[in-house]
Order: sequence, then structure tokens, then C-alpha cells
Amino acid sequence: MSAGQGVLQHDSFRYYVERFNADDEELYAQHVLNEQAWAFLRDNIPLFECPDKDIERTYYFRWWTYRKHIKQTPEGFVVTEFLPPVGWSGKHNTINCAAGHHFYEGRWLHNPMVLDDYARFWFRGGGAVRSYSFWVADALWARYLATGNKEILLDLLPDLIANYEQWEKERLEPDGLFWQIDDRDGMEVSVGGSGKRATINSYMYGDAAAIAKIASLAGRQDIADRFQQKAERIKALVQTRLWDREARFFKTLPRDKDRLADVRELHGYSPWYFNLPDRGHEDAWKQLMDRQGFYAPYGPTTTEQRHPGFRVSYEGHECQWNGPSWPYATSVTLTALANLLNNYNPHVVSEADYFDALRIYTASHRLAHEDGRLVPWIDENLNPYTGDWIARTRLKRWKDGTWSQSKGGKERGKDYNHSTYCDLIITGLAGLRPRPDNRVEVRPLVPPNTWDWFCLDRVLYHGRMLTVLWDRTGQRYGRGQGLRVLIDGVEIAHRDSLGRITGELPR
Repeated sequence: MSAGQGVLQHDSFRYYVERFNADDEELYAQHVLNEQAWAFLRDNIPLFECPDKDIERTYYFRWWTYRKHIKQTPEGFVVTEFLPPVGWSGKHNTINCAAGHHFYEGRWLHNPMVLDDYARFWFRGGGAVRSYSFWVADALWARYLATGNKEILLDLLPDLIANYEQWEKERLEPDGLFWQIDDRDGMEVSVGGSGKRATINSYMYGDAAAIAKIASLAGRQDIADRFQQKAERIKALVQTRLWDREARFFKTLPRDKDRLADVRELHGYSPWYFNLPDRGHEDAWKQLMDRQGFYAPYGPTTTEQRHPGFRVSYEGHECQWNGPSWPYATSVTLTALANLLNNYNPHVVSEADYFDALRIYTASHRLAHEDGRLVPWIDENLNPYTGDWIARTRLKRWKDGTWSQSKGGKERGKDYNHSTYCDLIITGLAGLRPRPDNRVEVRPLVPPNTWDWFCLDRVLYHGRMLTVLWDRTGQRYGRGQGLRVLIDGVEIAHRDSLGRITGELPR
């Protein structure tokens, strides 16, 4: 097999895009039109196949929706959150709230231009980089782990430092913790409310740690040491001040109080997104699969269900974080869970729990039209018990029985770019764990005896084409039994069973 061929063939998946196009009402076209979608995706995305066709279809659906949000501007490419213009967006309809997700998801695109431009936009193109909480340095570092290209990191290092220092001026309390308004975390109408939240403090830890690593790449050990100390201080404070020893969970500490909020909220898993906690806090994850905690048919819920403040409301604000399921938070949680399973050796959750949560998330990607057609869909917030897209249900009758322009107009949340999915498949389910060195590490989170085969192919990783394939019998791909990793078509690692596997990138 040559480097250009791969194991999977592009045309095997073209029908997904054709079906998505046929089902779609293209209301807000940007840089890549529906008619151009297949050509763009064919040239830019990794291929994936598995026995679960819901997961496989959703993987291609989320790439299909992601390309809708690529927008060309005088400042270069940007990536949007909403397709229609909304009044609370910044320049070019950008919003930084989910931009961390945009970088994690988009880092696997073969053409680097989109995210190169987008990264510079936030600092040099007029982007409102601190309008919402945003783990920008960590997200750019995560992209570097996939691409191996450090030039843009080094170029933006002064901007990342200045951004961090401005956050310190605006949001750092004398006790060393950062505070944030829940709405500025993108999590309005929350039960725990504003204050010293696990979100903003985890993000700032992630950014400090990332800046330290970038500074080391730049040969600036003085900066690296300074930011590593910042990261270590936040790490210690999060674990001592935001950890509820009785509830066994990270919580919000109101600014004017010494007592933590009395509620577990899903964002309490944010620290693991950045591998912040030391071992010993894993009990928190019992709540993910607890039906009185966060587990629900279309969950996870954003607030523990046993709490009296838990709500699934069709009144008041259309975007509430007091109970509904939000793909934004589910993405953070599943990324954090993959980190937990890979780096902490927990006993309270397993690959089976990850797989269950991912399948629930996958099942939420649908909409039943009034004519009975069931189509792939991604929107804002979900009723965790029925799968109804709450904001959509409310907004389509918001003013005089129809959509309101002041709220973003028709189908505001359609194809909403506020979460990840493809990155979860690549780094979680298929198990590619990006690294800064030449070692390739793979640990699929497919539970034993679940799938006989899967293949992740044409992953542009450190400038090489990477393939991960699992074939229990050896009959699916004709390369023998077991788990294999290929680089440019050449096998670099193999094991007979699913599990962690490592190899070296050929020089």
C-alpha cells in the first residue's frame, strides 16, 4: 500500500454527504457550499468506519456541519459558532466561547490554513478573545500535538502571554483563584452560579501549562518556569479550595463566601480535561453514570438530578444550564473521561462507561421532522429525557408564533458549532493520543468483545499519514488479527488484543 492509498476508500463514504445534502435546507451558506462539501471533506478529513453505523454516520455528519462554519474574511479564515448573525457575536459573527472546541475538532483537517488564520484572528484580527472564558493556549498546544508544527505557536507566544496576564488583571482574586460570571462561561442560569468556578480555573491552569511548554520550545526557560509555577499554584488551589471532600466533587465557590455551592454540576469534570487533578479524586466520576446524578437517556444533565434546583424548563431563558444536556459540556466531559481512563487508572469507571456515554451523545444527534422524517441534527440544548432540542422548540414560536430576528432568526441553532465529536472518535474511541515527540501512542476505548473491527485512516499526524485498525479475525482488512498502527502504509506497532500500543514515527 502506498502512502497515498490508505486502507479505506473515500468513495465508500460519499453517500453520507449526499444524504446530508439531500436532507438539508441550506439557509446560511459560507465558504464551503453543500455542493462543494464532498470535495472539501474528501481532501481534508480522516476516514473512519466501524460496525455501529450511528456512530459512523454521526462522525461524517459532524465534519459536514463543521465545514459549514468555515468563513473567509478580509482577515483570513475564521470559524463561527452560529451560522446566522447573532447580536452577541463579535467581528465576523465570531464568538470565542466554543473556540477551544473549534481548535480541538479542526486540528485534524489536512489543510492548516483555516486554523492558522483563525488562531491569528483572535489576537491580531480583531477577535474578542476574552469575551467568554477560552482555553486558547491549551487549544493551540493541542493542535500542535496533532500537527507537529510549532511555528504558529512560537509566533503567537507573546500574544498568549499578554492574554493570560490580562485575564489575571480582570479575573484573578487575591486568594489566587480566578472568578467568572456563569454567563461568561457560556453557562447562564446555572444552579451553582457565578464565582470561583472549576471551569475558568481549569482553563487558566491549562493555558499556563501550555504557555510553559510553548516557551520551552522557544528556548525561553525563564518564561516556562514562571508559567509552570502559575499552573502549579492553580492546581493546588483547585484541589484544596474547590474540592468538596464530602460530596467528592469539584464545585463553585461564590466570591463572597467561604462555603462551596451545594450542588454538583457537570462542569466539575473540567479539571480532568486538562489532567489537573492528582490521583485520589476519581470518586467524582461515580456521578456520571448515576441516575440521580448526571445519567439520563439523552444526557448527561448539566446539574445533578437529585438537587432541588434541577430543572428542564420551557419557560424563561431559552438557554438554561440548570438541568438540560448541552453538547458543549458533554464534549468536555468525554474528553476528560478519556484522559481519566488513559492517565489515572480509575476503578469507578471503565471503557464500557465511556462507550455508553458516547452512544448516548451520538443518539442525541437527530431531529424528527413534522412529516416523520428522522434526520441527523446538532443544535443547542437537549431535554435529557426526550432528546427534544429545547431552544429550537421554543424559538420557532418565540414571537408571533414564529422565529424572532432579535434571537438570531430562523433555525438559529441548526448545525450549531459549540462542541466536538470527531475529536472524541479520533482521540478517545479509536484511541490516538497525540504527543509532542516521535512516539505514536494508541489506546482505543472500545470495550472488549464489543466490535470485531474498526479503522481510522488518513489521519495527518506530524506530517505523516497514520492508520489505526482493529481486526479481531483478520478477515476484515486482510492484514492479520489484532490492533495495528501504520504510518504511510507501513506497520509500526501491533498487538493481538485491544489495549495500549506504541510505536515510533519513521525518520
